[in-house]
Parts: sequence; C-alpha cells; structure tokens
Amino acid sequence: MSLSPLSFLNRLQTWLEVHWVSPDYSGWVMTGLAVFFFAAATNTMAGWLYAISGVMFALLGMGLVQPGRSLRLLQVLRRPTEPVSVGDTLVMEIDVCNQSRRPQLLLQVTDCRPEGLEGDRRTVIERLPAYGSQRWSQPLVAKKRGLYRWQTVELRTAAPLGLFWRRRQAAARTTVVVYPTVLPLSHCPLIDGLGQEDSRLTPSPMRSQLATEGVTRTLRPYRWGDSTRLIHWRTSARYGELRIREMETFTGGQEIILALDTSAAWTEEAFESAVVATASLYFYAQQRGLTASLWTPETGGIRSDRLVLEALAAILPNTTSKSPPLPTVPVIWLTAQPHGVSALPAGSRWLLWATEGSGSSPSSTHIGRLMLPSEPLQTQLQASVN
Repeated sequence: MSLSPLSFLNRLQTWLEVHWVSPDYSGWVMTGLAVFFFAAATNTMAGWLYAISGVMFALLGMGLVQPGRSLRLLQVLRRPTEPVSVGDTLVMEIDVCNQSRRPQLLLQVTDCRPEGLEGDRRTVIERLPAYGSQRWSQPLVAKKRGLYRWQTVELRTAAPLGLFWRRRQAAARTTVVVYPTVLPLSHCPLIDGLGQEDSRLTPSPMRSQLATEGVTRTLRPYRWGDSTRLIHWRTSARYGELRIREMETFTGGQEIILALDTSAAWTEEAFESAVVATASLYFYAQQRGLTASLWTPETGGIRSDRLVLEALAAILPNTTSKSPPLPTVPVIWLTAQPHGVSALPAGSRWLLWATEGSGSSPSSTHIGRLMLPSEPLQTQLQASVN
C-alpha cells in the first residue's frame, strides 16, 4: 500500500523524534542561516561572519542535545482506576515527576490509550519545578464495554530553544475495565416462570413431611378447585367463609445458569445486546433471591459478581472454533444459532437473536423468545415468553 507524501513525512518526523531529533521550522531556518554565514565567511574570510555562524552552530548543538536530556530526567506515575459501566465517566490521573535540579519547561504529554475511551489525549505542562511533580487529571467517557490495557505515556519537548523536537515513551501500565450496561428490570417472565413447568422448586422441609403443614405466607378466600387440605378451619369459622392457606415456597436451592454462546456467527450489534441481556438477567435473578452463575466456553461456570462483570466486559464473539459441552443441568441459553436450541437440557430456556430477515422461532419444546433488533431490549426481556 503506497503512502501519500504527507503520511510519509509524518512517519519520518515521528521516527526522527523517537530515535534522534526532528527539526522544527525555526530549526530548519537557523540551520540554513548558519550554513549560509559559514559559506559567506569562507568566501570573504571575514571574521565576524565566522563568529555569527559559530554562535548559530553552538545554539543548534544545544537544541540538539538538551531536549533528550530533559526527557531522560522525567518519570511518569499513573494512579489506578475503579471499574465503570458503559456511559459512565472515569478520571484518569497521571503524575509527571521532575527528578532533576532544574525546572523543565514546555512539556507535551500524550496518553497512548486505545479507542473506546473518549477524552483529551494530550496536555501541555508549561513549567515543571525542580524535584517537583504535576498531576494531569483527564475525565474519560466509557463509550463501549471492554477490557482496555495500554502501557505508555508519550513525552515530547523542544525546550529550551524550540529548534528540535524529541519524544520519549515512558512506561505507565494500566487496565481500565468497562462493564456492560445492566438494565433495571421490574419483572422478567423468562426467570419468574422458572421451575413452574417442571416443579423444580425446593419445598419447605416441614411441608415435605405433610402436605397440610408448612410456613403459611397468607390466607385467601377459597376458590373452586382448591384442595380441602389447605383450608384453615379456625380462620374460616371466624370469618364465616372458607379461607385457604398459601404456603411459602423456598427457592434457595435453585440455581440459574446463564449460558452465553460465543461460537455463533454473531453480528456486532446482536452480540452487544446479548451481553447486556446476560448481565441484566444475572442481577435480576439475584434480586429475586436466586443463585445465578455465568457459563461461557472460555471461562466455564463463574458466579462472583466481579468475575461475571469482568468476563462480560472482556468477552468477544467467534473466539472458539469448537465449544465445550454445555452443563447437563437446565440453563438459559443466549445464542444466535437456532439449530442448537432443541438440544438443550430438559427445563432449559433460550433467547435467540434473529438475523436480518429472520422472524420465525425455532422448533423446540423449550420455552424461549425470539429477540428482534428493531425492538428495545428492555421491553423484550420484560415481555412474555413463548
């Protein structure tokens, strides 16, 4: 691929600044004048012309050496940051320390961070006192989830004369974790209905001994079809009508496994939507008092909040050519491939992200929902399932 003349000159200037020095416009002008006066002095044998050219060459020599010396005496320290979610603002703090006994002037600092964190990449320090430091606080807006790692901060200066530029990359490693968005779900039929179809809820130990014994949650009027064994006779006699006991059902032993398929042929928009859905379902299940965990082909099963959020921040689609087998227990399967839905364990549920032009649900005995890109994700997660 051929480079344009401007791109070539920019790369040449960067290479010169890193490995040696790159002349500024004033440096080119002074170099030309020094050569001109030296040539004139050689032709005329005039001493004052030799003196002028000698002073100019001395200034050029100082401009060549001094920027590199100034940068060698600088140290960069980066303060750690806390994880944030998409759309939040984090503050990146960098301390530039001067380890010399002379103040440093006109220093340009550039943070070499990757794309995805919006904010100012560059600042200018006019004066850095001797054995002192200055902190650069830069607010960054996290536009996209991810695990951002970078290692360098670039220092650049042409002080003290402004004739030649020199730059140096200082080591300043950091990692910024941007969690996916967690939608505030008021209800979710996909999780609320778990266990109703296969009676996997764990009953009270007292209730397992006797159907009419257990922890009573509330009393309600009798409805046709209610078991007579659940009638609370003492309260019914007091009110003059039949009252039924609603028994408390314990779900502490139930575990919800959110399985995210990363080997499917995802589109970028669909996969980001699936990651947001996974995080939202995970925390909604915890709010309901259920034990939730995340399963992916790369991480296996994890259940710590921090580990789950970090895994969802760093996860990418199409990273594995062959997925390991799913857990043998029921899961909530989030995928973009319809053919794997029918092979899920009994009692599982699914969310399928439809491709463009595909609007039909897969043939499966499991309960699930087809996720459409044209509808809001939060609305679809709170809608009824098929």
